[in-house]
Amino acid sequence: MNLPKRIAILGSTGSIGTQTLDVIACYPERFEVAVLIAGSKVDTLIQQAIATRPRMVVIADESKYIKLREALEPLGIMTAAGQDAICDAVAMDFVDQVVTATVGYSGLAPTLRAIRAGKDIALANKETLVVAGDIVTRVLSESKSQVIPVDSEHSAIYQCLVGEDRAKVKRLIITASGGPFRNMDAEALSSVTVSDALRHPNWSMGAKITIDSATMVNKAFEIIEAHWLFGVSPEKIEPIVHPQSIVHSMVEFVDGAIKAQLGTPDMRLPIRYALGDTERLHSSDPALTFDKMASLTFERPDSNRFPGVKLGHLALERGGNTACIINAANEIAVAAFLNGKIRFTDIYKIIAQSLEKMPYIASPTYEDYVATNEATRRFAQSII
Repeated sequence: MNLPKRIAILGSTGSIGTQTLDVIACYPERFEVAVLIAGSKVDTLIQQAIATRPRMVVIADESKYIKLREALEPLGIMTAAGQDAICDAVAMDFVDQVVTATVGYSGLAPTLRAIRAGKDIALANKETLVVAGDIVTRVLSESKSQVIPVDSEHSAIYQCLVGEDRAKVKRLIITASGGPFRNMDAEALSSVTVSDALRHPNWSMGAKITIDSATMVNKAFEIIEAHWLFGVSPEKIEPIVHPQSIVHSMVEFVDGAIKAQLGTPDMRLPIRYALGDTERLHSSDPALTFDKMASLTFERPDSNRFPGVKLGHLALERGGNTACIINAANEIAVAAFLNGKIRFTDIYKIIAQSLEKMPYIASPTYEDYVATNEATRRFAQSII
């Protein structure tokens, strides 16, 4: 009898983390929660732990640790706090797979630690590969770990490549919904509100990634991630706007054939696929019906109104620590926009100024990435 796969969820209180828990709950004979890790939402984390009874729970915010410990240690659940504890937790011998569901740069260090420990990765944290894809892929080559992407676009590409010769790939086509401002003119974009930007037409996501979708910076990140995940050169990766969010991405081959993965805009589908090691698990979730596929449209992204979409190819062409600079500046700028400190159109301006001012490092070490991230954040904050 096969024992349930033991899952650690990095970012359990976020959108992907909570949906991962939903998926695990549907297959108790196949999966169990081994570790829960969250940033600062201690009350939600405690509720999750009481419901799932993991071996260990970790919170990044050390000021919340006493409350966590007092609630969970009487239940026999190990508790810890801080970044070092997070890295230690994902490498525990009672963990089989790590779902990296956290948002932003914070996913890099624990993901690297999990790979070095030989854990399989269900990767939903695109910034890990955006910031340091060269280091991550090198560490992967020295590990028994396998990475299965959870982002809907990369999961779609992964599925389209099953059974195919990757040398025969002509082009990866990454779809984008276009976000809530797809048809808005450039002048109007400067006055959009936070609530406007958070009103995504198709997907239910966390605040940060929803803003990245609205600016289309997330497409830039997905181009970078696709390059590292699939070993495809940047000029063979193309974004396309698909407002219906039914086709999640496509692969074109040298013979002219194009394979696409279609499905409802529901992240539980790629989560199931990754947790099941690409086995297709039966689901009772609402299926994609033909009426929803009656009209599928595609259009090129407007890089004049949404200049962030160009950053992916720029980062890959320049290489070095360029993507790390972009990511750090974007994280600070998005947080500032969400807090009402800057306009929507200032997000790209802050990224552009950071790229202009921050030192370029052609062959960065891990320590260089850490320093670049910290310095760029300080610079972007100074602009704000």
